[in-house]
Amino acid sequence: MADEALSAGAAARRLGVAVTTLRTWHQRYGLGPSRHEPGHHRRYTDEDMGRLQVMQRLTAQGVAPAEAAAWARNSPQGDPALHPAPVRLDAAARGLARAALRLDAPGMREILRTAVSQCGVVAAWTEVMVPVLIGIGDRYQTTQRYVEVEHLLSRTVTEVLAATARPAGVARVLLAAADEEQHTLALEALAAALGEAGVACRLFGARLPPAALLDAIGRTGPAAVVLWSQGPHTGTVDQLIRVRDAPCPPVVIAAAGPGWPKDDLPPGITRLTGLAEALHLLASI
Repeated sequence: MADEALSAGAAARRLGVAVTTLRTWHQRYGLGPSRHEPGHHRRYTDEDMGRLQVMQRLTAQGVAPAEAAAWARNSPQGDPALHPAPVRLDAAARGLARAALRLDAPGMREILRTAVSQCGVVAAWTEVMVPVLIGIGDRYQTTQRYVEVEHLLSRTVTEVLAATARPAGVARVLLAAADEEQHTLALEALAAALGEAGVACRLFGARLPPAALLDAIGRTGPAAVVLWSQGPHTGTVDQLIRVRDAPCPPVVIAAAGPGWPKDDLPPGITRLTGLAEALHLLASI
């Protein structure tokens, strides 16, 4: 049976765009309907719709329309989700920022999932997620607005990172926030990166009390413990010392995040300065 062909109006409704957008894509970039029926306007076939979906996805990710159209015209036929266009991380970051300001959670999820699946957690975190999170934070500092944007973006990042595959097996790495620390996105990124590398870990939520941390270490015997501190009010080194001096201390005790003192940490404590460094260290234990 021949595939269903759509009018411009029906195609626009299916994509969720204006008819004028389809006309622009047709006139400027050659992404028009290909089926011709005598006495009727041309209609969009399934193949035409696949190309339009590629165009729509790439422009949402921040790719210039002309470049997006070139990829769409040359993309493999069939379900566009099975033939994703290659991600440019700078374009993905721009697209993510625009989607965040629109409070477009589905758009943000699509951009982040594509970046993670094609480029890996480390690249997606350092080149897409972090720059946009910092940019939204800077906007808040300047305008005292966009708190809702930061919250929705953070939640979406958490959802995407949590959806990455996690290996089975004994978890030899324990990730925890410092006492009273509420920020955990960086730890979530590290957990996702470890999972991607086939390293099992335990990730605890925010504000893990020191006594509970020591209890968890005593019960699970991890080879490595990473404590994250975002600000100096949570980066007190006595937490690290208690872990180091536990009856059966981990082989690696690492302080991650900007909240720890800039001067030398106590002996036996490793400072982590980035996701790639942390992944390399923990994956080798």
